[in-house]
Amino acid sequence: MVQMNSLIVAIFAILLLWCGFKFYGKIMERLWDINPQRKTPAVEKPDGIDYVPAKHWTILFGHHFASIAGAGPIIGPVIAVAIWGWVPGILWIVIGSIFIGGVHDFSCLLGSIRHKRKSIGDVAESTMSHRAKMLFATFL
Repeated sequence: MVQMNSLIVAIFAILLLWCGFKFYGKIMERLWDINPQRKTPAVEKPDGIDYVPAKHWTILFGHHFASIAGAGPIIGPVIAVAIWGWVPGILWIVIGSIFIGGVHDFSCLLGSIRHKRKSIGDVAESTMSHRAKMLFATFL
């Protein structure tokens, strides 16, 4: 029986996440036409309540982590580990973070920012239809 050092698994996972950030992130930047000079609503119209620019990236990281740390991203890998072993669970977390979770969060955030910080339901209404908004609101 071959044993694998958990440090090797962790380094491999971190390397894959870094590659996803570096290379797939560039694809997402081009797709969404990212311009670092474009101002966010918090910078355009700060009011001290709803529009407050973050002073440091760690604040944004904390908000992002709190927003995505729900049951869905945790239960899936746990079930995968219970049924098929730890390799599918690790792959689920790493590949899912890059191609599903990261893309979803990035797209929702930018969609909201580009529509003057409206909710995703309101964005669906302005880009598709009122029916799309109602379906989206019902789902949520």
